Amino acid sequence: MIASDASARRSALDRLTANAPFLARLAELNPDDVTRFLGEGADAALAEVAPPPLDDDIMRTLRQWRGRSALLLALGDLSGEHDVGLTTRLLSDFADTACDIALAGAFAERVPGEEPRGIAVIALGKLGSHELNYSSDIDPILIFDPETMPCRSRDDPGEAAVRIARRMVEILSARTADGHVLRVDLRLRPHPEVTPIVLPESAAISYYESEALAWEQAAFIRSRASAGDRALGNRFLAAIQPFIWRRSLDFRQLKEIGAMSDRIRDHFSQGQAFGPGYDLKRGRGGIREIEFFAQVHQLIYGGRDPSLRVPATVDALAALAKAGRVDADVAERLTGHYALLRRIEHRLQMVEDQQTQCLPVQPVALDGVARLDGEADGAALLATLQPVVTDVGACYDRLVAERAATSGLPRDEGELAGALMAAGFDPPDAALRTISEWRGGKLRALRSAAALEALETALPELVKTLGAAPDPDAALLRFDKLVGGLPSAIGFFHLLAAQPALAKIATRILWLAPALADALGARVELIEGLIDKRAFEAPATKAELLAEWAPGLAGLDYERLLDRVRDRVGERRFAYGVQIIAGSTDPLAIACGYSELAEAALQVLADATVTEFVAAHGRVPDSELVVLALGRLGGRALTHASDLDLIYLFTGDHLAESDGPRPLGATTYYNRLAQRVTGAMSVPTAAGKLYDVDTRLRPQGAQGPLVVTLDSFERYQREEAWTWEHMALLRARPVYGSDRAKAAVQRTIDELLAAPRDRATVAQDAAEMRDKIAAHKPPKGPLDIKGGPGGLVDLEFAMQVTQLATGRCHHPNIGSALACLRVDGLAPPEICDAHGLLARMLVMLRLTAPEGEPATAAARQLVASACGEPGWPQLLAAHDAARQEIADWWASIRPPQQETKP
Repeated sequence: MIASDASARRSALDRLTANAPFLARLAELNPDDVTRFLGEGADAALAEVAPPPLDDDIMRTLRQWRGRSALLLALGDLSGEHDVGLTTRLLSDFADTACDIALAGAFAERVPGEEPRGIAVIALGKLGSHELNYSSDIDPILIFDPETMPCRSRDDPGEAAVRIARRMVEILSARTADGHVLRVDLRLRPHPEVTPIVLPESAAISYYESEALAWEQAAFIRSRASAGDRALGNRFLAAIQPFIWRRSLDFRQLKEIGAMSDRIRDHFSQGQAFGPGYDLKRGRGGIREIEFFAQVHQLIYGGRDPSLRVPATVDALAALAKAGRVDADVAERLTGHYALLRRIEHRLQMVEDQQTQCLPVQPVALDGVARLDGEADGAALLATLQPVVTDVGACYDRLVAERAATSGLPRDEGELAGALMAAGFDPPDAALRTISEWRGGKLRALRSAAALEALETALPELVKTLGAAPDPDAALLRFDKLVGGLPSAIGFFHLLAAQPALAKIATRILWLAPALADALGARVELIEGLIDKRAFEAPATKAELLAEWAPGLAGLDYERLLDRVRDRVGERRFAYGVQIIAGSTDPLAIACGYSELAEAALQVLADATVTEFVAAHGRVPDSELVVLALGRLGGRALTHASDLDLIYLFTGDHLAESDGPRPLGATTYYNRLAQRVTGAMSVPTAAGKLYDVDTRLRPQGAQGPLVVTLDSFERYQREEAWTWEHMALLRARPVYGSDRAKAAVQRTIDELLAAPRDRATVAQDAAEMRDKIAAHKPPKGPLDIKGGPGGLVDLEFAMQVTQLATGRCHHPNIGSALACLRVDGLAPPEICDAHGLLARMLVMLRLTAPEGEPATAAARQLVASACGEPGWPQLLAAHDAARQEIADWWASIRPPQQETKP
């Protein structure tokens, strides 16, 4: 290091002028500061550079202050008057003050005359440990207290905080003709892709107490309240101390720490080899490895030893050596290496004020950096650095070896190939390529360090699980597609690592159930619901669901309620599908569960929609909306992807008018209300899609009004309806409205269905309608369970003709109605078994082959088992027999002359 005297100062200025264009420009702009430095030294010169007061030209005055400070701090460093530790401390102090001034300026613009309070700047990284680089960005987390932050009378505190924070960042980082003050990176906050740039204190505490990841724990080792409302910042940091310093680390945490160390070398493949282009920060044996060496030991031991809870790297190494956790000689060597590496890092950044850590590749540029530091040339600089980098790398290698037991999947290609073959990937070539791409960050969801860390945590168990699939390469390919569609995979991989059973379920979904795989790709957090053992209990009833949802839905505004219900339904629907895939529940029970789920959603959303509508238009006296379900919802037999067949009715006088501030006639009132209920159930929101709603079974179909009175509905059914509409009524069930109104609708339906009919006429009408359906919608193939000869459509037509002609067994559930008909001798003895088989196949195939594509071999076995057959060939034989049973019954009912009718 060069002595701090007049000749050293002159040498520093000469080297600066010759080799650092950025600093040379600053020297030309600030000749008085240079003169004072040459005569009195850096500290005396810095004492004359006071922080600027708040004024109307804050952007310019802050940047001018930054320029003068940057020049003198560089000269103090280059002359040897300041060592690396003091330089980084002074740079950090400058950043703290700049943040205070910028925040005060933002408050002054937003709320003139108010003290800047209620927003705290929590510094992380090098600013958090008072080790800021010469030309570095800062990594703060901004929090606010809505109770103490001043804002305008009409401001929402959250919006006001964001505006103030955004302005503070602009003041600091916007590049003008005078340059910038500080680069500000706010991406270390929780969920930066969706959260505002400043977070409420309570929300931030809640996140770090319950959701934060291992890398975030490591980041908070170097944290402090650096600017703004420091009392608020210190209160926040005190609240999350248990998150930062845990008394014990479980196996999962150790694996996560290991994954963080692994990706330091693997994620940054360039700049690893020492020489020109070497990355001083991320390269093997670089700054990051020294920092991580200290932080790993702090994370492991700091929870029980408060003396190790120091933010600065050099201080941490000393504390670790004193506590006997690190060899004293190693700590001393790493401390000296850290100082040298940081000093050269500063030289790189002084050249053009660039945030770089890589040695220049071009010899001329490398020589310039070397001469700026006082070396003869680039070769001399490399000779100085090489033994340092080698020793740091060796120390880090020993750290890696010490925790090798938790390092997870091998990284050496040969070893990894052996592990993959042992897991079931034979040959391992495709799996090797895929895992290499994952580790290289090829997928969007795996481009962050945190995501790669989470991947390594889950990878060992995941490979075992995927390898156990019937076709491991196909399972891995589908898993790769799933991860490729995620915006972030961090939480997903951490969850799979913490809950190995979920990895098995996820893999099973991928090779067996495309419909569930698509749902998981859209909302990967769905798998979290499977942690709750209730996810595998018998499907809940509507009443149980409403009771379960009530606490979480209370007090939500309408838009948030729409999203929350979609979340709840999506979670349950996914869990029910998983039960089917796991083979733990009868598919028919799940079909009933799907129906109860849809009814619960309809109840909540229709209630909320009515409340919103009443607020604007009042109520129609002695009148209410009633919703009638038909088809699969009416029969409590939904599949995973069923739409909802609904008819809207209203009771009371159609000439009445609502009593609200904007009154409407009853017909207009209920048609608009029904449209909104349909929208609440079907319109996609940020939380996704809920159900498709089909209202074409209403009187007069799509050409008729959406809603009619109960009287009009009854009159239409008695006087105008076609036979097929009465057939549809056999599966009708009122699902929304007061008990009294639903009972009135059910009485009307019962009376309509009990009316005497001519059997021949009913059969003739049904046959004509069946032929039209066959012509309009031919079967997709031999496994089109609904269409084609002997399918479920034929079954329903045969059953419904019998029900209407005899006036018997009017139960909306097909299984119950068939059982009743069989007991009465009105249906073949084997028809219930035939229906049960086809109904189960339908539910299963909607998950395993939703678009009619051929099911995989594993999925075929799953479907067969769910239907009570030992294998796929036996299922096909049973399927053919069941269809023949149904076809024979339908042929015995439809008029013979209709059999050949086109």
